[in-house]
Amino acid sequence: MDVHPDLEPIAFLLGRWEGAGVVGYPTMESANFGQEVVFGHNGKPFLTYNSRTWLLDGEGNKVRPLSTESGFWRIQPERQIEVCLAHPTGIVEIYLGEVVFHKIELRTDVVARTDTAKEYSAGHRLYGLVNGNLMYAYDMAAMGHPLQSHTSAELKKVADFTPDE
Repeated sequence: MDVHPDLEPIAFLLGRWEGAGVVGYPTMESANFGQEVVFGHNGKPFLTYNSRTWLLDGEGNKVRPLSTESGFWRIQPERQIEVCLAHPTGIVEIYLGEVVFHKIELRTDVVARTDTAKEYSAGHRLYGLVNGNLMYAYDMAAMGHPLQSHTSAELKKVADFTPDE
């Protein structure tokens, strides 16, 4: 299946990425985590997105699941981008941003939470393709703390994309 022509600025994301990173925040101890991210498409002008992470022990073995999120990445005119993400913890986010070559910068425009979700008010994400690897940093404002570093990771492409059904 051909990639929709509107997706050209973000087509480099397509595929399955795996790697590791560091997570930390004032409300938790810093730790290493593993991650899998899958960007797919079905021929329409958006990418599907699924991410899952797990805590790693000192030897790099999986200890337990951490987080998961899924959503859609929609490119807009003039290399603008909209990203809609949902979390099973009761949080939904809409990010707006810009694509500059192989760099994507996103900031939350809207955050919605259920009554049982933890307090979370803003996010900032920076993605970039560096030497063939997908690098990212994620800052968040949550639990009464201002926007600050939460996670960063380096992911390697382990499979090209497979069209979504």
